[in-house]
Amino acid sequence: MPATDDEIREKYLERAIRELNTLTRELQTCPHCPRGNLMPVLGSGHPQADVMLLKHAPVPSEIEEGVAFYGRAGSALMKSLKRLAIDPLAVYGTLCVKCPLVDSALAEPECVARVVEEIAIVQPRIVVAMGAEALATLNELQIPLARPLAPRLGEVQRLTPTVEALYVPNIDESLDEQDAKRAFWEAFRALGEWWAAQPPY
Repeated sequence: MPATDDEIREKYLERAIRELNTLTRELQTCPHCPRGNLMPVLGSGHPQADVMLLKHAPVPSEIEEGVAFYGRAGSALMKSLKRLAIDPLAVYGTLCVKCPLVDSALAEPECVARVVEEIAIVQPRIVVAMGAEALATLNELQIPLARPLAPRLGEVQRLTPTVEALYVPNIDESLDEQDAKRAFWEAFRALGEWWAAQPPY
């Protein structure tokens, strides 16, 4: 008897969860970056999210909890997603530099390259690069069939044949000043237009 669509989706989800768990174990035992006894900051969200949020490096609240987008940035994004009518369960957030380092430039290139693996596991429809460093890193990664992204805020661009990308300001730098908040929102709301245009299946 052939598998139903739901059964197939369930199998894909199980595989994504398994692969993310393996990636987590590898990150936790990785000896490359000089992070001392601190644990890496892991991605969070749905293992098969349509939207992947990508920041460059963690802030103290994320380091403390070991989870990407924990704290003020996460709260602000939840409000923004709600305003744009985007289901938070369709979102996964992660970092280019997962290790809590004094200087993110100390991160080993092979560690940063694990973002490629994360994208391959989650298979998002769109990656939202937050800030110039995240955009530069995304452009430097060896993502199969990827095109370089232009630093054009609020414009949906084609990253690969199956994945689009949106460049927005760094959320962590957009929380305290009104003009910065406005600039972030102006760019980020393009995600709402993109989401609304997606087919309902």
